[in-house]
Amino acid sequence: MNLEQIFSAMSLLAVVGWLCLVFAPLRRPMLIAAARVVASVLALAYVILIVRGLTAPGGPEGGGFDSLAKVMILLSAPATMLPAWIHYLCFDLWVGTWEAEDAPKAGVPHWLLIPVMFATFMYGPAGLLAYLVVRVAISQMKPKAA
Repeated sequence: MNLEQIFSAMSLLAVVGWLCLVFAPLRRPMLIAAARVVASVLALAYVILIVRGLTAPGGPEGGGFDSLAKVMILLSAPATMLPAWIHYLCFDLWVGTWEAEDAPKAGVPHWLLIPVMFATFMYGPAGLLAYLVVRVAISQMKPKAA
């Protein structure tokens, strides 16, 4: 499998995980667990690809994590950019599983969770922030016990 095929397969796999979360109300525990399995497969792919990308001959010379310039060098090669992309897919999906699991406990209706999960899928931390704002707003609307 070449890197482009791996990219397509991992992206499609992440979409399958997100679809499990969209349909979570049908069988919440099972579908959240399925999405977490998908995230775990993405994590495994990440580990394999990042080790391969960082140790392969011809990798990005001068790359590192201690400056923006070095990170840009590190991510300039497809063999290191692909695992970075999978990193996003994995972590965003894992956050989505937490949102789907937490929403019923927090009183967040699923219809409201769907656009928030979409934001998490597309924009990661912005979607998480949206969920946290919605969660607080919902809790503020609940009647207080006397």
